[in-house]
Amino acid sequence: MTTREILEKTLNAKRSLIKLSSEDKNGLLYAIADSLEAHTADILAANAQDMESARGVISDVMLDRLALNEKRIAAMAEGVRQVAALPDPVGVVLDSRKRPDGLKITKISVPLGVVAIIYESRPNVTSDAAALALKSGNACVLRTGKEAHRSAAAIVAAMRSGIEKFVDPSVIGFIEDTSRQSANELMTAKGYIDLLIPRGGAGLIRACVENAKVPCIETGTGVCHIYVDRFADFDKALKIIENAKCSRPSVCNAMEVCVVHSAVAKSFLPLLYERLRKSDNHPPVVFYLDDRAYSLIGENDGCMMAEEGDFDREFLDYKLAVKVVDDLDGAIAHISAHSTGHSDCIITEDKGAAEAFVAAIDSAAVYVNASTRFTDGGEFGLGCEMGISTQKLHARGPMGLKELTTYKYVVRGDGNIR
Repeated sequence: MTTREILEKTLNAKRSLIKLSSEDKNGLLYAIADSLEAHTADILAANAQDMESARGVISDVMLDRLALNEKRIAAMAEGVRQVAALPDPVGVVLDSRKRPDGLKITKISVPLGVVAIIYESRPNVTSDAAALALKSGNACVLRTGKEAHRSAAAIVAAMRSGIEKFVDPSVIGFIEDTSRQSANELMTAKGYIDLLIPRGGAGLIRACVENAKVPCIETGTGVCHIYVDRFADFDKALKIIENAKCSRPSVCNAMEVCVVHSAVAKSFLPLLYERLRKSDNHPPVVFYLDDRAYSLIGENDGCMMAEEGDFDREFLDYKLAVKVVDDLDGAIAHISAHSTGHSDCIITEDKGAAEAFVAAIDSAAVYVNASTRFTDGGEFGLGCEMGISTQKLHARGPMGLKELTTYKYVVRGDGNIR
């Protein structure tokens, strides 16, 4: 089926969502969750084929993003159930007023319509996106990259099997073509798509933002920073940085740059090197050091001088850029110049420094003494997310149910004329 034919089917199927009550939508989502678990064997078989094709083509950390197992499929199902348990974002009265002429004007939340998402090698995004779209009353169009295509197709088949008793299964559209042509068709599908969300690398996001003829959300590449202040607790800092860098380096909320106050750099950086290079819990991290950091730990294995551009790289790997600054203002200046506006953190016991950092850093999520890995829909209590928006209009940060709605004004009168 062509991309245009899939779009037409999804657009037509959207009408079957209008009649659903909150209870109906929740029942639909619980059916999806049950069906995902019931089709675990099919999904794992498809994923095994994807993994086999991807080995030697993508990095080990990207393979980890692609891999599924029974535990991850169960987590996908649980994520869908968590979305079902959230309040319905549709039909909420956002504002109401009665005018002197007797008109009663009500502003209520409504679905966007058809939401399309282009994503790469993360099969779990398939169920997350569908669950959020359906709960918020939207049809969705899913377009994954070639690495995850078999896995995503199996997940979509399982979800459609679960919802066929409730709605037209085509409310979950799945693009069969993984070429650039299909992505371009989605970007220009005016009249079919109400919102396009790219979720992947910088190239994909840039292409969508620059070329889309439909409304598009700029989801963030994550050049995430952690600043170790002169008043940082070293134990907290080491624990937080190891989690932010190493728990899952292939995701957008993993830290990529460590900024260290010069007053503590001499004592802190050797500890950081030991923590990240010699842990049994993860591969050793490679350090890309500015000249001041290099003078302190650069003689060690796995350390090299940072080159131009290393402080703007989303490594998505066990790699870390390190910058030494003289004060809080220097840290703020560096982060402001190089951050992608995703997630940035300060580690300090100085309340004044923390508040100054929070006020100055203009990112979607700003942290004090906590890992950037918390920038996630589930961790924020949103169930799951469509993506992390780094723009400022319509949506910012993890995009949950509310961000998939818009509003309309309902005006009630009694023969009023102007």
